[in-house]
Amino acid sequence: MMVSAPAPRSQPDRSQPDRRLSVAPMMDWTDRHDRWFLRQITKRTLLYTEMITAQALLHADPGRFLDHHPDEHPLALQLGGSDPRALAEATRLAAPFGFAEINLNVGCPSDRVSSGRFGACLMADPALVAECLSAMAEASNAPVTIKHRIGIDDLDSYDQLVGFVDQVARSGIATIIVHARKAWLKGLSPKENREIPPLRHDVVHRLKADFPGLEVILNGGITTLTQALDHLGSGDPAAPAVDGVMIGRAAYETPYMLAQADGLIFGEATPAPSRHEVALALLPYLDAMTARGEPVKRLTRHILGLFHGQPGARAYRRHLGEAGVRPDATAQVLIDALAHIPALDEAES
Repeated sequence: MMVSAPAPRSQPDRSQPDRRLSVAPMMDWTDRHDRWFLRQITKRTLLYTEMITAQALLHADPGRFLDHHPDEHPLALQLGGSDPRALAEATRLAAPFGFAEINLNVGCPSDRVSSGRFGACLMADPALVAECLSAMAEASNAPVTIKHRIGIDDLDSYDQLVGFVDQVARSGIATIIVHARKAWLKGLSPKENREIPPLRHDVVHRLKADFPGLEVILNGGITTLTQALDHLGSGDPAAPAVDGVMIGRAAYETPYMLAQADGLIFGEATPAPSRHEVALALLPYLDAMTARGEPVKRLTRHILGLFHGQPGARAYRRHLGEAGVRPDATAQVLIDALAHIPALDEAES
């Protein structure tokens, strides 16, 4: 099945953000401190904000949600909402902040999100989704994209997915990010929706075959760069390579997995930093947090997995988890935690 899409391209437009590898937007996790930390590990991987609702931007100081450090770039903004006018206005408010991409969340299955009529439940109304995307694109000076599931509830056939993608693609977007699981909107929690519905990477590859003019990014269940490379370099004519891979929880829980990304995925010659080099780069950032009266736990909670699998990692995590939450904690808490780790990253050589 070959489905026509607007402005077909034989290759993704690399004048847009390089989406060969990205870290998924994750609520309560991918805040500005986590993103700054990840940027010490990989310079090229595309990062995303947490989902921010359009209404939040319209009824509060946008800078509260959108401010970020320049070193976080390339950085994309994910918005949530279902009102085209509100999404357009939120997109306009985001313009001065220089995001490389504005993404619409059509994949979150939580009850709270669905009750606000945004997230995965919008897959039942592709016409509205297309209207939202069109409104955002008209208001944006950056590319607009969508992140969605392969289906919801009983709307889970491949033909229904093709119909959804075909309709939203006619809004003019050039990139879709597809979580390779369906979502059950009733009966499963967000955590269960990440684990119980089976992964269907084959469906995402099939979408790429049927929509060759779209840039198709695969999300869901990717835990290593080797897996990412497999999906980027598929030699199966029936399952052509996707254009990019988005990694979620694995990039948060074991962040050093991204250390080789710049070389393996993007072809950079710069050596990967060691774990210790990453940790030492965080000390001035922690000092700056203390100077402005910001609790260092806002960063230390994100770096518990930096030494995952290394000698001393458990003691390192325990120290950060206990001492890092104290109101008077400073950069010294990280220095003390590093004392539990051997001086040389022998496992990294």
